[in-house]
Amino acid sequence: MAKAQKLYACTVCGVTQPKWAGQCPGCEAWNTLVEEMVTHTPGTPAPTKTGRLLTLDTLDAPLTPLTRSMSDIGEFDRVCGGGLVPGAVILLGGDPGIGKSTLLLQVAAALSAHNPCLYISGEEAADQVRLRAQRLGVEKCPLRLASATSLNDIIATLEKEKPAPKLVIIDSIQTMFLEQLDSAPGSVSQVRACTQELIRLAKKSQMTFILVGHVTKEGAIAGPRVLEHMVDTVLYFEGERGHHFRILRGVKNRFGATDEIGVFEMGREGLAEVPNPSELFLSQRGENVPGSVIFAGLEGTRPLLVEIQALVAPSSLGTPRRSVIGWDAGRLSMVIAVLETRCGVTFGARDIYLSVVGGLRISEPAADLAVAAALLSSLYNVPCPHDTVYFGEVGLSGEVRSVAQEELRLKEASKLGFEKAVIPARRQKVKVPLPSLAIDEVAFLADIGRSFETQEALAS
Repeated sequence: MAKAQKLYACTVCGVTQPKWAGQCPGCEAWNTLVEEMVTHTPGTPAPTKTGRLLTLDTLDAPLTPLTRSMSDIGEFDRVCGGGLVPGAVILLGGDPGIGKSTLLLQVAAALSAHNPCLYISGEEAADQVRLRAQRLGVEKCPLRLASATSLNDIIATLEKEKPAPKLVIIDSIQTMFLEQLDSAPGSVSQVRACTQELIRLAKKSQMTFILVGHVTKEGAIAGPRVLEHMVDTVLYFEGERGHHFRILRGVKNRFGATDEIGVFEMGREGLAEVPNPSELFLSQRGENVPGSVIFAGLEGTRPLLVEIQALVAPSSLGTPRRSVIGWDAGRLSMVIAVLETRCGVTFGARDIYLSVVGGLRISEPAADLAVAAALLSSLYNVPCPHDTVYFGEVGLSGEVRSVAQEELRLKEASKLGFEKAVIPARRQKVKVPLPSLAIDEVAFLADIGRSFETQEALAS
């Protein structure tokens, strides 16, 4: 008779052990072991199995043509690498209420016009999905719905369904369960086993699966971290509640570029694509405002111009505040330290507020020069030219280092009507193919500081 055995599984790496411990022995994370019950038959040795021989190929063997399915939603197809690949498993994560179900319903409705698609919800009834479809105006699309949480029933339905669906959306993977396991839905063993079964079915039947995953308070996908290694693509749907912009970011993609983003705008009728996000992010920018700087960034293969705002104000506190939205707080501390040490600027008795306009989050170090210019502009109350863009990495010795894809950033700035760019000094003098864009090369951060000091002296 099968006996239930108590094990403790790590929610980060999935390692199991018979006793609880404060620190996971696998990934060394703290307080991540949770109790689970598994079925074990004592005294029964594991049966020996004889494997089949594998077919070995060479690197120059003929390739199987890769046919992608286009959803006609350009921003979504862009992040996926140019469309959905048959047999791929995509994991989509995001905060509650950010619009994951809305995005996937629009994608499934658009794709169902050309291919059979199935939307399976474990959190909502079919009528609730229909109400959302009516609000989005896609209720006439030939999309099939189901409300279920038993993965055994779902797999049996998919294997017998004719014609077989090309796309299957599971919303969400934390609500699914296998009857063979005694643990509750959402536990580490259930999430991992359900995902493994869906991956097996996807590779065998060439169906494309999109799994919705809940996220933790830190923003990572809930459940064992091994899920992100099992699937082919990991997407995050980001955005601030106070902004109507939504960012679809790819952090892993076996069939395309990583760190690619798609920009959407949330409205009453759902999510609308933003084909030119740079122009939209800069649409409400005011002119001659101290502390406002345009940064020429790069997200994946897409150049993106965003506004960075800084406010340096006198502080009445013993410890001045450092508030950052959309950028790394540690990197801001580094830029402030370099400005104080290498440029002779004092921020010690001042509060500093830094924000990336539009709810976008910047992670690349190329924003160092733009942040430094915004801080100096606010400190000296001297506005930066509204027709100038900045990019460059700042080193600890005060030098401005070059960044990747400079020409791509300059072309985007020229296309949007900017007339000047402040960039790192280049060792090899190359001819800039943009005669309408003036280039100001900066070797050290102190050069930027002296220019603001000169402008402040002239203004006074």
